[in-house]
Amino acid sequence: MRMAGRRVRVLLLFGGRSAEHDVSRMTAVAVARALDPAKYDVVPVAITTEGAWLLAEEARALLASSRDALPAAFAIEGAPVDINTQPGGGELVPLGGGPGDPRVDVVLPLLHGPYGEDGTIQGLLDTVGLPYVGSGVLGSAVGMDKVMMKRAFLGCGLPTPRFLALREGHPVAPFCREVERELGLPCFVKPANMGSSVGVSKARDRAELEAAIELALAYDEWLLAEEAVTGREIEVAVLGDDPPEASVPGEVVPAADFYDYADKYEDGRAQLLAPAQLSEAQATDVRRLAVAGFEACRCEAMARVDFFLEETGPARGFLLNELNTIPGFTPISMYPRLWQVSGVTYPELIDRLIRLAIERHQRRAARAGRQRPVRPPL
Repeated sequence: MRMAGRRVRVLLLFGGRSAEHDVSRMTAVAVARALDPAKYDVVPVAITTEGAWLLAEEARALLASSRDALPAAFAIEGAPVDINTQPGGGELVPLGGGPGDPRVDVVLPLLHGPYGEDGTIQGLLDTVGLPYVGSGVLGSAVGMDKVMMKRAFLGCGLPTPRFLALREGHPVAPFCREVERELGLPCFVKPANMGSSVGVSKARDRAELEAAIELALAYDEWLLAEEAVTGREIEVAVLGDDPPEASVPGEVVPAADFYDYADKYEDGRAQLLAPAQLSEAQATDVRRLAVAGFEACRCEAMARVDFFLEETGPARGFLLNELNTIPGFTPISMYPRLWQVSGVTYPELIDRLIRLAIERHQRRAARAGRQRPVRPPL
């Protein structure tokens, strides 16, 4: 993809304020390596855990020299910059003075978790008028908040594990009794707004349940307790907007008791099977449900949709667990692997996502320029 005979300027945002800061740094390297230097001029910007924006000159120099020598994760370093939020702005402005970087064409917000995946950065970019990859404000917010996501699934009649929600400051003891009565133990307790299994615990008794609640509330003021489902973990990658496409399904076989942070990013012991061993009817069903879940949450462009396949006990079949609107793009991540086996290479995947971002921006800009309709006289 080129813009009027020149390379597309891509603002690569990584780091961020969430507990998934380090995951984002790894994702940014994998994505940067896949961006064709003949097509894209990559401008890497690191966001510190305090929220400061830094023009990552070291990462920029590495990208300009040899992409084969990139580190496992980009460093959080550089000169402080801000983004011009005035109409027609969008360029990076050094806080210490001096000329700014030219306006970028599109933003790749590789910011997992809160302050990046939850609609906040998307709202900023909408205000500035910059195209960006991924879901908009609404889809990002619903896709980030597990409680609202589950409610969206239920509202659209989609199957999902039973759950209960708790807000910080509300009595814990009655909630624990309700969990024991309605969900049973063991169960899982999760912060509502967090990903990569950060803050997630399996509770087997009342003491572990209380400890799990305390841990989850350290990350978010809302949490959900979810029934423990015995079944296979199936994942589907979704790409596009209207209509979205579903990849072939994959399967995660955790090495730990559940697919936790270490299993995902540190140990690498989990088995990621792509494609999953499913019947043709099962594969068709789960792909249909993945698109339905994607649309229920008003997602756009991309998401990884995660399922449980319950084949024993109640044998409810596929249960929508959750979706991730900025899925991992590390070498061991499922989202790009599923598209790879579906016939879309990693560079092609990035190209399509950038094209989708620019096309959506053009559609919305055309509507925003229209005058408000005149109310007819009474």
